[in-house]
Amino acid sequence: MKHGKKYVESAKLIDRNAQYDVAEAIDLAVKTGKAKFDETVEVHVRLGVDSRHADQQVRGAVVLPNGTGKSIRVLVFAKGDKVQAALDAGAEYAGAEELVAKIQGGWTDFDVVIASPDMMGVVGRLGKVLGPRGLMPNPKAGTVTPDVAKAVTEAKAGKIEYRLDKTNIIHCPIGKVSFGVEKLQENFDTLLGAIVRAKPAAAKGQYIKSCTVASTMGPGVKINTAKLGG
Repeated sequence: MKHGKKYVESAKLIDRNAQYDVAEAIDLAVKTGKAKFDETVEVHVRLGVDSRHADQQVRGAVVLPNGTGKSIRVLVFAKGDKVQAALDAGAEYAGAEELVAKIQGGWTDFDVVIASPDMMGVVGRLGKVLGPRGLMPNPKAGTVTPDVAKAVTEAKAGKIEYRLDKTNIIHCPIGKVSFGVEKLQENFDTLLGAIVRAKPAAAKGQYIKSCTVASTMGPGVKINTAKLGG
């Protein structure tokens, strides 16, 4: 794969064989974020678990102290007074059957989906649409809850969901290059702390196998996993 000039220049700053301390790795990710837009900084964590087994799943949600830097569009499935409560809390969309029909018609102009428990029978019809996009509400992520207003507030404040993909890797944003190292590290520490606390009892051996941080267009920077816990 051929990389652009900026990527090649950025790659020269990084020793591919080295594992960096968290602060140094994030600093390098910031320095290599040279695009004309404010790049997102992402963390990729490979875990020593087998996601094919139900007792080794790692999934949850955490509110990043400095947010993600992204404007989040929230859709809420609710009825009665909870519809207005969700809208008052900042949700862009709230409703029931009418939203199902709209989504089934191809509309996906939202980033987070929240549902009250009594709406999951309705939301279940959207599994094939929302599931592949990682948008299906889930109790473990706090997106199936009676208190939809609180969930909306958290989503707007920078709550992110972490979950394993099929290769046992968690991919999560921790903010924008413009945040600077200090705020990005605060978000990183919060995310990694949550992942370590979510270690399944069935997991054996080394839990955090590898951890890499990178800006949207920049090269990956490896982090020394010995200092991450787990």
